[in-house]
Amino acid sequence: MTEPTAPMSEEVAEKEAARLIHDAYQPTHYRDDTPVPAVGSTPPVPQPGRPPMSQKAVDASTVMLSASIATIPPGAITVGVMLASGYADPVVIGMICAAPAAVAVPILAIAKLIRGARPEPEVHQHFHGPVTQTTTHTKTNGVWARTNNKR
Repeated sequence: MTEPTAPMSEEVAEKEAARLIHDAYQPTHYRDDTPVPAVGSTPPVPQPGRPPMSQKAVDASTVMLSASIATIPPGAITVGVMLASGYADPVVIGMICAAPAAVAVPILAIAKLIRGARPEPEVHQHFHGPVTQTTTHTKTNGVWARTNNKR
């Protein structure tokens, strides 16, 4: 066990406190603001804001963000009416939330059927000389893909 030290004088304690405060406010990082050469092996630096993407992607993301904000008022009104009327039944809330998906799934299925109903284009190939033509049918399925090539 160590012996207790003698108490510091008021002046020594103030000097020690001032030193600790001074040390505590020293910078812990440094930013070098010297200009970077125009040509060299400097890696790219991420810039603030939206990540770089095509104009089409920017337009689509803007439309999606705007459309998502437009869904808030009808939902808030519906919740307010249900709470005010006292009919905030969980089954009704579930039906309201499931309605958009119940409408969207058949529409997407019909659209996929219509897209798949187009006839395959007729291809005419003209060869001159000895030709070997091979047709390979490929089928990949499952979570872990396995490819079976059959001739």
